[in-house]
Amino acid sequence: MSAIHKPLHDVIIKPVVSEKSYANSDRGQYTFVVAPNSNKVQIKQAIEQIFNVKVTNVNTFNRRGKTQRTRTGFGQRAGQKRAIVTVAEGQTIDIFGN
Repeated sequence: MSAIHKPLHDVIIKPVVSEKSYANSDRGQYTFVVAPNSNKVQIKQAIEQIFNVKVTNVNTFNRRGKTQRTRTGFGQRAGQKRAIVTVAEGQTIDIFGN
């Protein structure tokens, strides 16, 4: 198989800022929205190079878009692929840029 190399900023789309993801940052876990066709190895390499941290674990999951009822019928929100990245003990990622 040939490896497909993508630019790092095309793999990681944006961080997820929510109460649950903010609470997990105390344990060294950070949540990101990632490209739908990216794999765990690409996500790990991108996080390590962008944020200069050591990644110990990557968990991914696909969130299906919700069905929304509208005046004209039914619609569908876009689905997302998310990754929960665990960094090494004592390291942090500054998501808010402080």
